Amino acid sequence: MFQIISDGPCDFTREEAQQYGVGIVPAYITFDQETYLKEGIDISTVDYFNRLIEDKNIRPKTAQPNPQDYLDAYTPHLQAGKDILVLTISSKLSGSYSSATMAAEMAKEEYPNQSICVVDSQSVTIGQGLVLREILRMRDAGHSLQDAVALTEKVRETARAYFTLDTLEFLKRGGRVGPTTALVGGILGLRPILQVENGEVSQLDSVRGKKQALALMEEAIVETLADVKEDINICVGHIFNEEEATEFKANTEKKLGIKINTPVTVVSASVGTHAGPGALGFAYCRKYDTLKNKKDVVA
Repeated sequence: MFQIISDGPCDFTREEAQQYGVGIVPAYITFDQETYLKEGIDISTVDYFNRLIEDKNIRPKTAQPNPQDYLDAYTPHLQAGKDILVLTISSKLSGSYSSATMAAEMAKEEYPNQSICVVDSQSVTIGQGLVLREILRMRDAGHSLQDAVALTEKVRETARAYFTLDTLEFLKRGGRVGPTTALVGGILGLRPILQVENGEVSQLDSVRGKKQALALMEEAIVETLADVKEDINICVGHIFNEEEATEFKANTEKKLGIKINTPVTVVSASVGTHAGPGALGFAYCRKYDTLKNKKDVVA
């Protein structure tokens, strides 16, 4: 059985990671560009967002794990004779994939008999988390490392994530939109709807008011997934918005006529820095079983 390792943007809690036997390599956060804190270890996600809310002048930065962080995560499992599958945030959004790959090359020199396969999730946050959950299912079903990699590449092609924001303030702080755009958007009550597809973030729409934004997303998820609802997994994520996220999940379950087993998830700082408190989104991907080609898979 292979070991699974992911970077922090998969948004697994430490408790979940321990429960499912997943190694998490956290991202870094800095408020002064000098002191780097590991998210989930040196600072909790909740404490991080509280600081964002309390200090409107703060300009935090996030940074990917470095190769040594990954190497430290790999070593105990390699010493135990295990192969490793590593899942990272989209390489178009972070250098985490590069760090993980570099560490894998370094590890091969000392552990030539073990395999380390690094897979770019081409997603982030709850989308990446769903891909990770499918990998867990593959591992527990007894698939080999090579089969799991092949199936993961198929699953990631089906993963989509959508978000709406409560405010444009945090996009402004991060320089993603100008102050004029943020001001006008605030006055008009505009709520952008963003998508993560093929590893990139883009804006799909912008509507007035959160209720309209959530209603539009609920409508879209039902129209898109009604015919394949038994073949997919769904996750709802949020930042300091658990009540609305729980309601969104319940509405989606009712309209699709299914039970969403993935828990409502708190989005990490890697995305939350730009989305800000109040953000809400959902992601989905196909279950690996529905994509499995018997000719390609041994297990």
